[in-house]
Amino acid sequence: MPTNLIFLTQLVLGYVAWGLCFAAYGLPRLRAMDRVQAHRAIAALHSFRFFGLVFILPGVVGPDLPAGFAAAAAYGDFAAGLLAILALLTVRIRPLFWTFVVGFNLVGAADFIADYAHAIQGGLPEHAGALGAAYAIPILYVPLLMITHGVALYGLARGWPKGAGAEAAIQAGAPTPPRSASSRPPRPVP
Repeated sequence: MPTNLIFLTQLVLGYVAWGLCFAAYGLPRLRAMDRVQAHRAIAALHSFRFFGLVFILPGVVGPDLPAGFAAAAAYGDFAAGLLAILALLTVRIRPLFWTFVVGFNLVGAADFIADYAHAIQGGLPEHAGALGAAYAIPILYVPLLMITHGVALYGLARGWPKGAGAEAAIQAGAPTPPRSASSRPPRPVP
């Protein structure tokens, strides 16, 4: 099987697998959360995007990795990751938090779209082996991040769906908080 076909097949299947997983497990949990907590959870996932700098790390990626792709992907990921970290650090200062949430989602989604364009222009699918140890990033990590950008941007544009509170969390399989001592029934005396 040609290298480009292997790469593209794995990329598409990465989106399919993460889409199914996210629809079954991630989305129900996010819907059970309030708007701030849902965007905070997405920001926490994206805060690891600093790892994209590996695309410009000699010895990890091969010398045949298209330079236009490598630099753009590395610095775009780094910028989106820093914005996500800033969102997490400013969660108590809501105007700043929302600014960084919008920022990391717009920068991050635009970065991925640009990366796909650079990858196609540079012939990355034909030279996918040049990704070296970083091969897993576009196959396993990027699909999940792009899906969560879509969910976050939809939530920002349309408003986050109101969860049904504890009932929605229970249906989603989320752990429920422990009951307070005052809400517990009294223990029988032996």
